[in-house]
Amino acid sequence: MVCVFIVPTPAFWPFKNLDRCFTKIGVNGVLTFWEDPQNEKKFIGIAIFIIMGFWVAPYFILGQNAYMRVLDNLDSNIAWYKVLKDSGELFGPLNAHIPQIINGELSRNAFYSQFYGVVILFSLFPPMVAYGLSQAITRFFAFLGMYLLLRDHTLSQPKFALIRVGVAFTFALTPYWPSGMLSTLGMPLALWAFLSIRKGKGSWKSWLTLTLLPFYSSFMLGFFFFLSAMGIWWFVDLIRKKRLQFPLVGAIFYMTLIYLLIDYRLVASLLMPNHEATNRSVFYESRSNFVQTLRLFVVNYVVGHNQDQAVHIFIILPLSLLILGYLLLTNKWRLEKSVIFLNVLNLALSAWYAFWFFKGWQPLKETYTILTIFNFSRYHYLRPMVLYLIFALSLSVVWKLGKRWARQAVGWLLLAQFLVLIPYNEQIYYHYHHHRPTFKQFFAEKEFQQIKAYIGRPVSTYRVVSIGMHPDIAQYNGFYTLDTYNNFYPLTYKRQFRKIIASELAKNPTIRTYFDDWGGRCYIFTAELGRHYMFSKHSTKTLKHLNLNTNVLKQMGGRYVLSAVKIENANATHLKLLHVFDQKEAYWRIYLYRVL
Repeated sequence: MVCVFIVPTPAFWPFKNLDRCFTKIGVNGVLTFWEDPQNEKKFIGIAIFIIMGFWVAPYFILGQNAYMRVLDNLDSNIAWYKVLKDSGELFGPLNAHIPQIINGELSRNAFYSQFYGVVILFSLFPPMVAYGLSQAITRFFAFLGMYLLLRDHTLSQPKFALIRVGVAFTFALTPYWPSGMLSTLGMPLALWAFLSIRKGKGSWKSWLTLTLLPFYSSFMLGFFFFLSAMGIWWFVDLIRKKRLQFPLVGAIFYMTLIYLLIDYRLVASLLMPNHEATNRSVFYESRSNFVQTLRLFVVNYVVGHNQDQAVHIFIILPLSLLILGYLLLTNKWRLEKSVIFLNVLNLALSAWYAFWFFKGWQPLKETYTILTIFNFSRYHYLRPMVLYLIFALSLSVVWKLGKRWARQAVGWLLLAQFLVLIPYNEQIYYHYHHHRPTFKQFFAEKEFQQIKAYIGRPVSTYRVVSIGMHPDIAQYNGFYTLDTYNNFYPLTYKRQFRKIIASELAKNPTIRTYFDDWGGRCYIFTAELGRHYMFSKHSTKTLKHLNLNTNVLKQMGGRYVLSAVKIENANATHLKLLHVFDQKEAYWRIYLYRVL
């Protein structure tokens, strides 16, 4: 008989000879194996092997045939790194611009600092190697950080070895936002360092962590919220205990200073006197009524946000609520105050996120520009760490029941959370669940080389726009584009570009609101396609009533339209079909139109 998994066996497990199987292979009972603290190193080895072997290795094995997230990844960041590298402005001055995008009006400051680790990786290595290395770094330190936090500050008793490793392991497998690096998954490591310093046990390792972590995480998209939360915690601690805790507050200021130095471009652009208005100056995000806000709160609490998915809905959330109910009903909550606090915090983070979009905020946001420019709703980035701490503490409550079935249940719950996370592996999730293209299919380099050759002119002498596919694909392949996906570009350009698509926006309130109230996607929106930007070569969709202002398009330098769908009324909108490209390995069939 072959034993596939070494897992604890509950009393109701139907295969009663499984225990005999473990005995035959030399294990003195499954329960003893899990409880023995000497096996902690074995748990760690198994965890790292699975992380690196099944979540990281595929990027190196499959190369450009690997699957990966499209939203805020393939449709933007991956191309940005290449454009930045090719522009020669990686170390450019504060007033530098990127000539390849929106007629050179895109500031260098709209991209990541050259000191961010992910930018360095993509500057030194081919994209797939850089992406794989980034995954390895992020997932390893996510595991290490959560493990150290639990071992040194939360569940330090030897009997909790399985919980420490199991929770750290599952935390490291969560489907994080790749270009965020350690912005969310690095928070446990930072908290470990801060707590060590607060307890007076902060060695050089703690300070080294606070020094290096900013180089592989984002201040604006993660650690601003963590550090401000640490500041609030320090202040509350000051009020309660009447102690200044100089080492802790010093550590908070120290890490903040490093972030500001690394992100000096963004700091300078915000502090620059009379700085130019950007698309974020007219960012109207608070549009939800009270009922919509409550619905968003429930969705965020139960499901989460696409950039910080904890995949907690199936195991962690039900378990936490059961444990919460048990503690309250048995009046044992005083013994587990951390469980109560973290559950309340988790609830508060979702509430804050949802109510940030409540329309009652809008007058205040229009009065104070900082509330429009900066998205303060992102305290929800703390939730993955909070949820997995809740998971760990909830499992410890189960373990402390002292029953054999309870200790076995801990192992089964950890295994169940691991199984829940397997479908979120990018090679599975984006291939089988969403049927997305591979890296090679998405960027279709051979197809775009054919387009370049067909046009036969230097790419810097004309501009292109895309329809039915993301403009970053053209950017990745070296074309100069009038359309883009960026959160920080001149408002004057947005208003000029809007004239091209004004008639289409007038026909569809959804895309009109999306563009006017945000505008980060400065795309050629059409009423017939709506907010859909990926039409493969197998799509039968066509455009029958396209109405673009091609005079404005031509004035801005636009000479060609790359469309993933056929434009049936091309002549009526002053476009001429030149050629159709359908390369075997590409995801797209591209119709090349010239602007007349």
